[in-house]
Amino acid sequence: MAGNRRFHSVRGQLLSKAREAALTAIQTFNNPLVHFKSETFIVLMVIAWTYLLHAYYKGKGIEYRRYEQKAKRRKYLRTKSGSFKYLELTGCLENEACPLPGPVQKNLMFLLGLRHEIEHHMPPRLDDYMSGRYQACCVNFNTYIKQLFGGRYGIDQQLTYSIQFVRLASDQVTLNASEDIPDNVRTYIASFDEDLAQEELDDPEFSVRFLFSRRLTGNKGQADQVVEFLPLDSDVAQEANKAYALIKEKETKAEWPKYRVKQIVRMMRDEGFSWFNANRHADLWKKLDAKNEKKGYGTFVAEGDWYWYGNWIDEVRKFCSNEARRRALEASKL
Repeated sequence: MAGNRRFHSVRGQLLSKAREAALTAIQTFNNPLVHFKSETFIVLMVIAWTYLLHAYYKGKGIEYRRYEQKAKRRKYLRTKSGSFKYLELTGCLENEACPLPGPVQKNLMFLLGLRHEIEHHMPPRLDDYMSGRYQACCVNFNTYIKQLFGGRYGIDQQLTYSIQFVRLASDQVTLNASEDIPDNVRTYIASFDEDLAQEELDDPEFSVRFLFSRRLTGNKGQADQVVEFLPLDSDVAQEANKAYALIKEKETKAEWPKYRVKQIVRMMRDEGFSWFNANRHADLWKKLDAKNEKKGYGTFVAEGDWYWYGNWIDEVRKFCSNEARRRALEASKL
């Protein structure tokens, strides 16, 4: 009995710490007097999710302490002070027993990578720019702590929507990327998103997007309902999502790193394709009509100069690899 009580006590402590870390993260982010939001939020939510998964693995009897497998036994890794080392969040997500679905894991992996990019230098407007992914992280936490451990562990009873004491003008509500976001962060976001399928990018468990409008009750004695949420399958929501996708695509590509021909040629030669040159590059893009902007391989910038996106480099690399195999095959027949 004592051992059973200790098991529940350990798991209970982990869940208590998970909830407290999540609540602190959200309350800090919603505090109008706090300006150091993104780093604080990410660090605390990483702690929250780590404790949540530790509690889950504890309940399933899955080892979440770090160890080295010796011939006959495990050697548990310890800190200098002698404490056990536990799986960090990345290790928890990579465990084959992880109960979280793909979009939730992608959201957390994105935030982990973002934390590394903004460490010691937090862009001033990142809070607004990434709010959809932060929101998804919070909603996911509330959903899965209740799903895995029961409704009483939810945090939705303690929190509600934050109130914004600003009347937004139409020109303020834009989807344009903030110029305050540094290049390394923009590059990280674009690179991460480029590896996602469109359905993953659109999944609300990866990033939440709200469509809302001012709504009046129309009845005396009743308060106005500030926000009206629209069903995802409604005609209005579908059209708005299409418009958002088009704008977001243009916005994201505007942030992608861009390359000149000489840079691409140098890359290919560094990768061992010494025969590749600007002339061969020109032959390739003409053959594939790659400067057709509809194909999304590049864009005209200042003074009509053409720059290539990273996805074009993938095409060039594919061409070089295929050409190298062809040459090797021909050489083997001689």
